[in-house]
Amino acid sequence: MINQAIASLVQSAIDAGLIPEEERIFSTNALLERLKLDSFEAPEALSDRPLAELLAILTDDAVARGLCEEDITARDLFDTGLMGCLTPRPAEARREFRSRLAQDPRSASDWYYHFSGATNYIRWDRIRRNLVWKAPTEYGDLDITVNLSKPEKATTSLAAVKAAKEAPKTAYPLCLLCQENEGYAGRSNHPGRQNHRPMPLVLDGEDFFLQYSPYVYYNEHCIAFSAQHIPMVIDAHALRQLLDFVTIFPHYFMGSNADLPIVGGSIFTHAHFQGGHYRFAIENAPVETELKFRGFEDVQAGILRWPMSVLRLRAGDKSRLAALADRILRCWRSYSDASVQIYAETDGIPHNTVTPIARRKGADYEMDLAMRNNLTTADYPLGLYHPHSELHHIKKENIGLIEVMGLAVLPPRLKNELARVEELLCSGGDLRGDPLSEKHADWAQQLRSRYTITPENVEEILRKEVGVAFAGCLEHAGVFKRDEAGHAAFLRFAEAVNRP
Repeated sequence: MINQAIASLVQSAIDAGLIPEEERIFSTNALLERLKLDSFEAPEALSDRPLAELLAILTDDAVARGLCEEDITARDLFDTGLMGCLTPRPAEARREFRSRLAQDPRSASDWYYHFSGATNYIRWDRIRRNLVWKAPTEYGDLDITVNLSKPEKATTSLAAVKAAKEAPKTAYPLCLLCQENEGYAGRSNHPGRQNHRPMPLVLDGEDFFLQYSPYVYYNEHCIAFSAQHIPMVIDAHALRQLLDFVTIFPHYFMGSNADLPIVGGSIFTHAHFQGGHYRFAIENAPVETELKFRGFEDVQAGILRWPMSVLRLRAGDKSRLAALADRILRCWRSYSDASVQIYAETDGIPHNTVTPIARRKGADYEMDLAMRNNLTTADYPLGLYHPHSELHHIKKENIGLIEVMGLAVLPPRLKNELARVEELLCSGGDLRGDPLSEKHADWAQQLRSRYTITPENVEEILRKEVGVAFAGCLEHAGVFKRDEAGHAAFLRFAEAVNRP
C-alpha cells in the first residue's frame, strides 16, 4: 500500500502539472528520503484516492514507524513536507504565472488557484467540512459559513494588539504573512510552508506578493501581502494599492480589514489585503441616497442600503476616486458626533477608521467605504459597534472585511448547538435544560411562537433565522443607525467632508 500511495502521489503531481514526466523518478526518490525509506517497487496499479487520502496513508505509516507524532500539528508539518517534494521551485512557478499574466490575468489566476489546490496549500478536504448556505434577508441573500476547517479567533483587544506590536522581533518568520514563509519547514507553533509559492506584484510602487488563503471562505479567496513586515495602515497609499490590484486583476475585488482592534483584522503587524472572485451581497446593494462631494462632481457617490454604514464611490479615473476616498477617510479619522455616540478618540486612543473594498465595473472603478468605530463602553465592553450580547449566541467574534461584505464566518460550536435546537424544537423539549441549546433558548422560543415547526421545515427555518441574526450583527456594527436620526447624522458627516 505504501508503494502504491507513493506512486499515486507522484502521478497526481504529474497530472496536475506540478512536475513533468521526466521528474517521476527524481520525485519518487525525494519522497523516499522524506519517508526514510531506502527501497521502492512500482505497484501494478495506481490508486484513485484523492490527494488528502494519499497523504494520510503515508503520514499514518510515518506515525507507525515513529517518524511523526500522532497529533494534527505534527501531521500537518509532515504531509506539507511531502508535498514540498512535488512543488516546483519558486522561480519556475513564477515564470509560469508571469507568462500567463502578460497574456490574460484570468488565465494567470485560474492557473495559480489550481496550482495552490494541487500542492495542498489550499486544504480542500478540510474546507469541504464547512457548513455553507444562503439566507434571505431584507438586505438580500447573505452567505453563511459555519467554520469547521480551522479555529476562529476571538475579538482582538487593544491590549493584545499593543503587546504584539511591542513584542521582540526575534521569530523567524516574523509572522504567517512574511515572504520568509516560502519553503519554510515549520515548527510546533508555525505551519510548514514547503508548498507555498507566493507570486510577486507591485502595488502603488510597493512590492507585494499574492497567495491564496489555505482555508478559502469563498471562490478564489486570495491575500495580497507586503514584501516588508510593516504594520497595517489604511491611508491614501493603501487605497491606491487596492485600486492598483483590481487594475491588474479586473475580475477580482480587493479589500482590507480595518486597521484598529475590535473592528479590524487578526494580523495587524503585517500590511495585507484580501480579495477574490466572488460577488458578495454588498455588491448588489443599491445606493439609497445619492451624494455630491465638492470638487469631485465627476465621482458618483452615495449611501448604500446596507445594514452597516457604507459610502459607495464610482469613477472612470481611479486617481480621482482614490483622492475622494482619502478625503473621506481623513475627515472620518477626526470626526465626532456626540448626538449619536461617535467619538474620534477618547483619552488619546483613536476610534475611527474604514473597511475599504475595491472592484471594477466595466471600465469604471468602484470603492465601498464602510465606516468603522471601535469605541467601548461600560455597557458594551466588546465594542459599542460590535455584535451585542443578545446575538452572541450566534456570533461574538469581530465583524471584519468578510462579514462587512455579507458573509458570516460563524464558530464551529454552532454545528452541534443548532442540531440540538432543531431536535428540541421538533420534540417540544426543554431548551434551557440542555447545555447545547441553553444559550439559544430565548431566540428559539421566539421561533416557536412565530412558526409552525415540523421535522421537514425546521432546518430551513433555523438557517433563515441565523441569517436574520447575522444581519442584526451587521446593524449593530453600523455607526450610523438605519433610522431617521442615524440617516440625518450620516448626512451631517457627508457635509463635513465638503467643508474646507
